Amino acid sequence: MKIHGVTLHRKLENHLGLLIFGILFVSAIGGLVQILPSIFQESLGEATQNSHLYSAIELTGRDIYIKEGCHVCHTQQVRPLLAEVHRYGPFSHADEFVYDRPFLWGSKRTGPDLHRIGGKYSDAWHRVHMTDPRSVVPESIMPAYPWLSTSKAADIGDIQKKLHVLKKLGHPYTDEQIRNSPQALQGLSQLDALIRYLQILGTRLSESPP
Repeated sequence: MKIHGVTLHRKLENHLGLLIFGILFVSAIGGLVQILPSIFQESLGEATQNSHLYSAIELTGRDIYIKEGCHVCHTQQVRPLLAEVHRYGPFSHADEFVYDRPFLWGSKRTGPDLHRIGGKYSDAWHRVHMTDPRSVVPESIMPAYPWLSTSKAADIGDIQKKLHVLKKLGHPYTDEQIRNSPQALQGLSQLDALIRYLQILGTRLSESPP
C-alpha cells in the first residue's frame, strides 16, 4: 500500500518547479499569519489605559537596555500559559506595546522574562544587581555592568531628535516635553535611566480588559 504523503513528497522532490511553488506557498501562509493580525487587529496600534508613553528618561533607559544586549537574553512577553502566568504574572496584552519601537518580545530566555519586572525589586536592588549580579543572585550567569553607573545618560544619542521622530510616527509627545527632555537627563547616569526603564515595565496593566 502506497503512503500518499510520501508519494507526493517524492513527486515534489523530482519536479523543481513544483518544489519551488510548494515552498513559496507554505511561506506565504506563514507570512500572512504574522502580517494580517498587525493590519486588522486595532489593539496593536491603538493606545489604551494599558499603553505607556515613555518619558525622556525611560526612553533613554530603553535605548541602554538595547545597546547592552539585554534583549538577547531576556524576553518581554509573558505568554498566556499557566506556567508562565504563575511565574511571571499576568500575560502580556497587545496594547501594552503600542509605543514600543522596536518590539522587544524576544524568543530566548537565558534569563527570566522581564515584562512584569516593574516594582518587583527596589532601585537599590537593581543597582547592586547590575553592578555585581552574583552578590544578590549567586547562581546568576549575567555579566556585570559597572560602567553604567559612571556613564552619563545624556550621552545616549540626541533625545530631542528621538522624540521629534516618534512624534511624527504618532507618539503624542508635546512640544514642551520635547523641549525639556535634555534637562530631564542632566545629572543622571546610564544606570539611573536603565533602572527607571525597568521599574515601569508591565506596570500599566489594568485590572479590567481595555
